Amino acid sequence: MDNLPEEVQELMEALDEAAEDEDEDLVEELAQKLLDTGVDMKPVALEKLALLVMDGEEEMSVGWTRAALKFGLDPFEILLKGLAEGMGLIGKKYENGEAFVPQLLIASTAMYSGMEIIAPFMKQDENSCTKPATVVIGTVEGDVHDIGKSLVKTLLSANGFNCVDLGNDVPSTQFIEAAKENRATAVSMSTLMTTTMAEMPKVVKMLENEGLRDKVMVMVGGAPITTQYAAEIGADVSPHDAASAATWLKGAIFDFPSETERWG
Repeated sequence: MDNLPEEVQELMEALDEAAEDEDEDLVEELAQKLLDTGVDMKPVALEKLALLVMDGEEEMSVGWTRAALKFGLDPFEILLKGLAEGMGLIGKKYENGEAFVPQLLIASTAMYSGMEIIAPFMKQDENSCTKPATVVIGTVEGDVHDIGKSLVKTLLSANGFNCVDLGNDVPSTQFIEAAKENRATAVSMSTLMTTTMAEMPKVVKMLENEGLRDKVMVMVGGAPITTQYAAEIGADVSPHDAASAATWLKGAIFDFPSETERWG
């Protein structure tokens, strides 16, 4: 961003200050001035957002998310190429021993704050059913990570699904109870730890034992989860990422029996 015109850099610095002060009106005004310079601010905003999330700058992430919308960026692009990209950056630092749990938590707060801004702009599919299909989603027992799970939830919700978020460290029995209580269409489980992967086949086995396996689709995901592992434990799919999860389920639901057919 150092190669941007001086005028643009000065306006961006002013926008940083306005965002830190949580001055929404000034953020809007400065974003318009940046647009008026004629510079394509879309890639600049995405790069800026990623860096802000990585650094855990909550107020500035919110301000620049508002600016990104003003620049005409699609909310899904803001989410995936801006906010989530920032979490990817801090995640790599964590893996390399260059960042620690506190930095991850601060970065996730910045990401979630930005997600709250774009959530109202993420339109539901106009062809979705009158009554949205329900997905029970959570991170398996023993794992307290929820960033990836929350990203999947956001995209599923934006695509018209009703998500019942069980949170993290969810016991196997809670997935089963929630599926029955909510007449779920799908159960989505995630983990970032190899030590908790074994919780996933437990849930699948319990669904089978309860006679519920044919009533729900099962999605599993997370860093250590592969397509092969998903097949081995009897899950339906292990999407590559959050966007893939939403795309897959939107397609799969058309060939799946209706809620009434499944649950009576």
